[in-house]
Amino acid sequence: MLGPYTGFIAASYGVVILTIGILIAWIMLDGRAQAKALAELEARGITRRSARKQ
Repeated sequence: MLGPYTGFIAASYGVVILTIGILIAWIMLDGRAQAKALAELEARGITRRSARKQ
């Protein structure tokens, strides 16, 4: 159906899907790490400026 370019097209889609999957996993892992770091800072008494009462 795609002719002689079927392999190239399938490989391209595969690379894109793999890349997006890796980026999603990276974002999720980094989000967890950032949440942990924020929790550690808050446990030490360091708060965000946006959380302070004015």
